[in-house]
Amino acid sequence: MKGYFGIGVEGVSKAVNVGTLFRTAHAFDAAFVFTLRAQYDRREGGQADTSDTPRSVPTYHFADLEAFRLPQGCRLVGIEITDDAIELPTFRHPRQAAYILGSEREGLSADVQSLCDYVVRIPTRFSVNLGVAGALVMYDRLLSLGRHAERPVGEGGPTEPVALPVFGEPIYKRKQRIRARAAEARK
Repeated sequence: MKGYFGIGVEGVSKAVNVGTLFRTAHAFDAAFVFTLRAQYDRREGGQADTSDTPRSVPTYHFADLEAFRLPQGCRLVGIEITDDAIELPTFRHPRQAAYILGSEREGLSADVQSLCDYVVRIPTRFSVNLGVAGALVMYDRLLSLGRHAERPVGEGGPTEPVALPVFGEPIYKRKQRIRARAAEARK
């Protein structure tokens, strides 16, 4: 899959939920994880993060919005239940994205939402656990941007393997051939 993603939280009331999110991000091959305005207790979060994500994945802790930074070209995607949010099943994930979820009690603050390029909502009847919400978003990203066989019309799995990508010859070879044809035409 081309591109990268990171995922994090603003504020936190339960370190175990953040640990679950970080462990899941590690499993989905996140490029980085982060906290913003949070006092994340790594030891407490480690009860759920049995893969010890901070030892394997770049982990950033931003004290406030002034310190908050993302890689150049990275789009910030807020996950929040709002009236104007894009429903997750209809959202096209950016190739370079950082997803941010709010704390369990307050959700994403208005100032963080204003920084987001997109705000997305998971179409559920009520809010779900922070770790579950993050897992759903990462799984949706994998489904929409990954290379997978088409789903079959009937029940079960696909019967045909995923076709290998077909790449043309290198660009310089095509340009050489075009130049040779142009030179031939001038003769």
